[in-house]
Amino acid sequence: MVFVVNLGRVVFAPLLDPLRTALSVDAAAVGLLASLVWVGSAVPRIPTGYLLTRVPRHYVVFATGATLTAATAVASVAPGIRALQAAALLMGAAGGAYFIAANPLVSELFPARVGAALGVHGTAAQLAAVGAPLFVTAVLDRGRWPLTFQVMAAVTAVATVLFTVAAWRTDLPEAGAEDRHLLVAVREQWRLILAGVVMLGATGFVWQGVFNFYPSYLAETKSLSESTARTVLSAVFGAGVPAMALSGRLADRLDILRYILALLGGFVVIVLALTAVSGLAAVVAVSLVLGYVAHSLFPAMDTYLLGSLPDRHRASAYAAYSGTMMFVQAGGSYAVGFLRDAGVAFDPIFRTFAGGLVVVLVALVGAHRLGRLPRGARL
Repeated sequence: MVFVVNLGRVVFAPLLDPLRTALSVDAAAVGLLASLVWVGSAVPRIPTGYLLTRVPRHYVVFATGATLTAATAVASVAPGIRALQAAALLMGAAGGAYFIAANPLVSELFPARVGAALGVHGTAAQLAAVGAPLFVTAVLDRGRWPLTFQVMAAVTAVATVLFTVAAWRTDLPEAGAEDRHLLVAVREQWRLILAGVVMLGATGFVWQGVFNFYPSYLAETKSLSESTARTVLSAVFGAGVPAMALSGRLADRLDILRYILALLGGFVVIVLALTAVSGLAAVVAVSLVLGYVAHSLFPAMDTYLLGSLPDRHRASAYAAYSGTMMFVQAGGSYAVGFLRDAGVAFDPIFRTFAGGLVVVLVALVGAHRLGRLPRGARL
């Protein structure tokens, strides 16, 4: 299920240039299209957290599958950019609600191995990201862009049915039964929520701007062909497969805060290195490291929160963190598209973004040394 959900979130990255040509729109319009997926992913997260205080998690997962099926079907018949943007918003909303319901469910199914379980779940999601550029390329070789969403709608419908059957046959945990007060959870866990938003919100803003424009960036700045650029993007996502699997296990074993801060520092260094290298071999090497470091952050952050939040606050506090964090990062693609239309080159944009992350990282390290960065939830 997570495979098709994440495909709906990342499929627009390799489609931006083809859509820009097919629909005769500018970079800001397609950048907004990518951002709307992530805005949509942010919008339902806190309401979904409230819904989970009333409705079992697997019911919500089923509803997200049905919504994603409908949204991709709408996208397949969109007559122009505005209709496609509306469909993208709905696709993002389905994905956002899914992760708010599914991630706590996974952590509750495997309470002794939270990081490892989230790593496996994330690996399945990452396989969709790896396949997205290859999937788009294969579809475009056989037809026009609407066929991409027609295939996705059919696959999502099948996955939703299979999940429903599996849920009926499984004894699901009751760990979230006490999670009935979203505002109480936020009030008690606000320090942990804020730390998570700062860490992943700022980093995600940069990551969104980088990966959604990655094929365009490589074609324009590194002189790669469009097909090669999409293949490199697939390699970036491919590096996330071992990252997801390994990072969850490391998060279970290492000092979680030091591990996260090290990943944030590594991400800044790699973004700067990306703007400095040239040549296919060097670009691919840096891209692989970028993909590994960026994707290592996601299971680490989920382990930091879900691994320490008590049962009575888990889904509600996680929803508040995730919804707020997604709003912060969602504008990255639009910001890059806006600056590109204003004539700013990719490299100065990415260097400026990396400079902003340095400021955030210094503040986080300072807070950690002063003992002000929470090490876990309030129990």
